[in-house]
Amino acid sequence: AGFGSAGERCMAISALVAVGDIADELVAKIKDRTDTLEIGDGTLDSDMGPLVTKVHRDKVASYIDAGEGAGATIVVDGRTVQANGGADGFWLGPTLIDHVTTDMSVYTDEIFGPVLSVIRVDSYDEALELVNSSPFGNGTAIFTNDGGAARRFQNEVEVGMVGINVPIPVPMAYYSFGGWKNSLFGDTHAHGTEGV
Repeated sequence: AGFGSAGERCMAISALVAVGDIADELVAKIKDRTDTLEIGDGTLDSDMGPLVTKVHRDKVASYIDAGEGAGATIVVDGRTVQANGGADGFWLGPTLIDHVTTDMSVYTDEIFGPVLSVIRVDSYDEALELVNSSPFGNGTAIFTNDGGAARRFQNEVEVGMVGINVPIPVPMAYYSFGGWKNSLFGDTHAHGTEGV
């Protein structure tokens, strides 16, 4: 969800909130999965292609630099990725950044690239407050085996689209698509009867 379409889509997941002692295991599993992704020309059975322009590639890389400079841990560094077959392009591989704090630009800004930031919290309540205090509210998802926690999150989170154990919480086209707070501009949504 964070690296598909090279992270250049509106619903790419850019921030992951790890609750409690699961963080180390979760980061390790994401790193292991990220290490298997093939970067290159999409016609050659690759998992991820290049970014749209050199200017954008450099901008996304500058956020990784900024996160590192602010004290975050770069677990997977996409700045030096080489494309399969040595193809030319604006390559930036999947990047996983751990120990991100809410004052870092990798958290506060929409990067629009293959960068996944991990913010660690101690409890569900702290995670909910983190999401609800954001000025944005397009989409969010919770991954849990606890049905009560899932229902509580669904009712308490202040975000337009909520997913339970799905990576990208985008509804079917006949439902309205849109976020809350500063994630919605204009007076209509993209899908549903208003879109038609």
